[in-house]
Amino acid sequence: MLYQQSVQDTPTEYVFLNKAFRRLRRRAPRILREDFCGTAQMACEWVKGNRDNQAIGVDLDNHVLAWGREHNLAQLTPPQRKRLRLVEADVRTVECRAADIILAMNFSYQVFKTRAGLLEYFKHAREGLKKDGVFFIDLFGGYDAFREMAEKTDHRKFTYVWDQHRYNPITGEILCHIHFTFPDGSKLQNAFTYDWRLWTLPELQDLLYDAGFKRVTVYWQGTDPRTKDFDGVFEPATHADADPAWVAIVGAEK
Repeated sequence: MLYQQSVQDTPTEYVFLNKAFRRLRRRAPRILREDFCGTAQMACEWVKGNRDNQAIGVDLDNHVLAWGREHNLAQLTPPQRKRLRLVEADVRTVECRAADIILAMNFSYQVFKTRAGLLEYFKHAREGLKKDGVFFIDLFGGYDAFREMAEKTDHRKFTYVWDQHRYNPITGEILCHIHFTFPDGSKLQNAFTYDWRLWTLPELQDLLYDAGFKRVTVYWQGTDPRTKDFDGVFEPATHADADPAWVAIVGAEK
């Protein structure tokens, strides 16, 4: 629950996906496949958003899928639950109905550290889309992304700590942890650990084209003119400032 409160913003993602897909395809997306779905929070958001929406959540970890069933799917109405299917499988081999959108958020695809491994996944994702489907991923970057550092974000009942614990510039491998601290002084150390390769935006665009996608669009996050903070609104872009830290979304059209 702490992860969902501090990392995920599924209502905003829902709005973005609908807007971006409609802009590209001039129709409403109805079937979402959430890869690396974990607790399937986005899949739940999808079926709640429209009574015609259907969702498939795919993840290898049956423990987090079970947590999601207990805490997220349990909050859905019976008709909503009927439109959501969870699949315990490898995203590189899973077989399920074709989707309008396949989504791989929270940088989880970076678990594939080799070009061959990530290309294999991208090709399979493309195969899992309808003929006009779109594949969306997010990524983080900027020169702070390559630093070994920790960043704290205060929430009402806890502090979220993103720890870029180790980075290897030769291989691009990065080891990250999430910690939580609480007002009473207690800590939840290494609540989550991510052993990834930090892929760059040009590398990812090249890989998506090599996987067979026809067009790749980068969606860059805007800035609030008053606070100068990122505003959570992602729009297509071909040029961006060299910010120290940024998050972008990439859409790849089949």
